[in-house]
Amino acid sequence: MATLTEPSSSLSFTSSRFSNVSTGSNHISPSSASNLEVISLTKLSSNLEQLLSSPDCDYTDAEIIVEGVPVGVHRCILAARSKFFEQLFKKDKKRSKIERPKFHLKEVLPVVGHEAFVYFLSYVYTGRLKSFPLQVSTCVDSLCAHESCRPAIDFVVELMYASSILQVPELVSSFQRRLCNFVEKSLVENVIPILLVAFHCKLTQLLDQCIERVARSDLYRFCIEKMVPLEVAERIKQIRLKSPLEEEENSPKVSDKMLERVGKILKALDSDDVELVKLLLTESDITLDEANGLHYSVVYSDPKVVAEILALGLGDVNHRNSRGYSVLHFAAMRKEPSIIISLLKEGANASSFTSDGRSAVNICRRLTTPKDYHTKTAKKREASKARLCIDLLEREVRRNPMVADTPMCSLSMPEDLQMRLLYLEKRVGLAQLFFPTEANVAMDIANVDLNETPHMQTKRLLTRMEALMKTVETGRRYFPYGSEVLDKYMEEYIDDDILDDLHSEKGSPQERRLKRMRYRELKDDVQKAYRKDKESKIAPSCLSASSSPSSSSLRDGLENSA
Repeated sequence: MATLTEPSSSLSFTSSRFSNVSTGSNHISPSSASNLEVISLTKLSSNLEQLLSSPDCDYTDAEIIVEGVPVGVHRCILAARSKFFEQLFKKDKKRSKIERPKFHLKEVLPVVGHEAFVYFLSYVYTGRLKSFPLQVSTCVDSLCAHESCRPAIDFVVELMYASSILQVPELVSSFQRRLCNFVEKSLVENVIPILLVAFHCKLTQLLDQCIERVARSDLYRFCIEKMVPLEVAERIKQIRLKSPLEEEENSPKVSDKMLERVGKILKALDSDDVELVKLLLTESDITLDEANGLHYSVVYSDPKVVAEILALGLGDVNHRNSRGYSVLHFAAMRKEPSIIISLLKEGANASSFTSDGRSAVNICRRLTTPKDYHTKTAKKREASKARLCIDLLEREVRRNPMVADTPMCSLSMPEDLQMRLLYLEKRVGLAQLFFPTEANVAMDIANVDLNETPHMQTKRLLTRMEALMKTVETGRRYFPYGSEVLDKYMEEYIDDDILDDLHSEKGSPQERRLKRMRYRELKDDVQKAYRKDKESKIAPSCLSASSSPSSSSLRDGLENSA
């Protein structure tokens, strides 16, 4: 796993005040003096760190409240390292020396969390940047390198905001370089928080880079206007008008009149006026899908309004915008469980992929930190909203694994894609176990070889998954009753692997006995179902038309395998 660290040598306490420290002896060489200075500063840094982290060294004289949590600080250190704190503590001199002052920085640092502020203090005390805390700077997607996922970006954005407002210029320079590196390799949605912090902290170079990146993207114009300051949105609009790579809505095919009508519909959604939305759709020739109204609503509207819009029945919950995102993909970005439930009830496909190979589960996981995923609410110890959303989407994928489409391209294999591939491997393996000849026929039709090890490249995995899906669908067509038994088994015992259990000596004698009993029961059910398939005369007629083996040889194969 990649960790986000900054070389400690680039930022330290060293300054001109320390460069001319007298060595006290003419016999000490310049290199020895330099080494002595480094040792002294390192020791000083470690000692000051203990003041911040060790409970036995609690000599703090003030508290700063961040996210309701008091953080003990030493005013002399903060005043020496930050002009902001120097001015703040000067104003507080009139307060009684006996009283331990408390400072609430919610209004000054509204977007800075407790972990980011403590990390900032660590640098102020020690002069060193340490590794970021993984609980708040990584996501819960096990396949993510955490180099440019949203939690990694958000944590640096918080640190940048704190460093700028609290006036520690060397930190501003360091984090600005890091954010510049994020801009080009991140998803355009994740560039928006970087753009906002650059705008509010007056970081011209970073802001220009973000504006260029957003302007080159196909991010929806109305979403840009909703998310960024008006003057920034206008700059993006002007760049797009001059650029030869204009977004779809600025092309000649889309009239100004149509854009005006779309804008009215989206403004009605902003005002939560469902009746007005219905009226505008009735009176114009624009549909809710053409306006991307459901996409817009699940991101910005109240959950009750989203339910009312869905109840109108005027939009397709599986409609994709020009970027290949479905409505559920947008809902996953918001991480609101009630909206996800509403969409799933209306038939939203939880297994669909974006054009860059991400599912709703994958999107939600890459937006969620381990802290958010594992933290429970204080009132009733309920799971966090992010955890609920992930659980809902994963449960839906497991419940309906075959309802899926194929991503057009992907740089990595999403976790739920692995899960579906494993499901299909087991499903086809069971079919091959109980009626091998028939399964081989279906596999030949689908052009799949179970003995082939899946290639790690996504394209090859997707090809394999498509072949397995075709195998399963072929089996369902030719052996509907037998397939129904296998489907039921997979639903009830999805975590069991009977194929491995048959050849394994693991477990107690009683556990192995139960496994054999389950296998015999499943075998009997499959045989009965297959006999029912033969009696219906579905399997022989279909297979004789698509394969060379006769129906008698197929029956022999089944009996031999049994």
